[in-house]
Amino acid sequence: MEAEESTQDIIIVGAGISGLATALGLHRLGIRSIVLESSENLRATGFAISLYFNAWKAMEALGISENVRSLGDRFQGWVVTPISSGNPPKEMFFPESEEYEVRCVQRKSLLEALAGELPDGTIRFSSKLVHIELFGHYKMVHLSDGTILKTKVLVGCDGVNSVVGKWLGFKNPVKSPRFAILGLTHFPTGHGLGRRFFQFFGNGIRYGFISCDKNTVYWFLTHTSTEIDKKNREKIKQFVVTKIKDLPDNIKSIAETADLDSLVMSRLKYRPPWELLWANIAKDNVCVAGDALHPMTPDIGQGGSSAMEDGVILARCLGEAMKAKNPKGETEDEEESYKRIEDGLKKYVRDRKWRSIDLIATSYTVGFIQQSGWKWLTLFRDKFLSSFLSWLLMKKSHFNCGSLSH
Repeated sequence: MEAEESTQDIIIVGAGISGLATALGLHRLGIRSIVLESSENLRATGFAISLYFNAWKAMEALGISENVRSLGDRFQGWVVTPISSGNPPKEMFFPESEEYEVRCVQRKSLLEALAGELPDGTIRFSSKLVHIELFGHYKMVHLSDGTILKTKVLVGCDGVNSVVGKWLGFKNPVKSPRFAILGLTHFPTGHGLGRRFFQFFGNGIRYGFISCDKNTVYWFLTHTSTEIDKKNREKIKQFVVTKIKDLPDNIKSIAETADLDSLVMSRLKYRPPWELLWANIAKDNVCVAGDALHPMTPDIGQGGSSAMEDGVILARCLGEAMKAKNPKGETEDEEESYKRIEDGLKKYVRDRKWRSIDLIATSYTVGFIQQSGWKWLTLFRDKFLSSFLSWLLMKKSHFNCGSLSH
């Protein structure tokens, strides 16, 4: 077993979007943190991410918005179409205002943009958390290689199966009856599909695609079939092609020409929103953020954007707690420091609890309506709800997390 290392002020578990955003926010405030990542490098799972108004506000606070803007084209609007009802498509064109700035970037590129602003040595790869131990006002973080780290603050940004979340008492996320198939398709000479988010629904599926740039398209299909071998990519691809066979040829070609290596199928998971009413989002000097806090179905595209909100707000709350000065200029004892950190995390919980509940509930409801096979709901959706649901998606993005300091 390696010798115990020196005490860290803040340890963040997970180098995903929320973990890196939190670390970068703290860095901008002059506070050092260590990010523990179990993988050997930055994780690229998830393929691409849609960035909405709330994400841009978070990135402005973190100082990376202009860099990330160069990674993806700005969308012009939505097109939402029932697959087989005969109803015309519903279109929504975005105004040029900042509230409607939406871009799609590849997830790895976003992570690299965040990580590239951090000091060398901030991210420690191949560092898997296996156990958390109490040590007075500190936490002892045990890693799989035998390393033991001591920290004043522990932040869990370690995804839906968060070890930190389990320590706080969170249950495992609930498995949705739906599955998602994700893929990237590259068109060497350009796809010519424009800069709008296309979505098709009905017959128990939801299929959509979005342009990352003129050559790359990110696409998805959600469904409820349990008969597909998720390890057989050829069968996954054939399933998608069969489900979208009635769509125009140029749209079908996105799935038909997708590289098999890019295909991934997984069951959708979410945290029941009522669990957050009584859950310990933070306890003592430990908290969770991102998917460790609010895993949700992807139906309003807010997983990544809300994770960046978490990062900015958490960094601000911790910054205020750790940089506050003793008004009398006296040396602060350990108890006072611990109490300030605890109060800072309580403030973070107040800021994030209801926002998280709202996003999880809205996402689940939108997905249920869009993919429902119930005849009466299908008719109502196709005639009246499509435009409302698209508007609702944008409304939930109109959230400003603020700057890193008040």
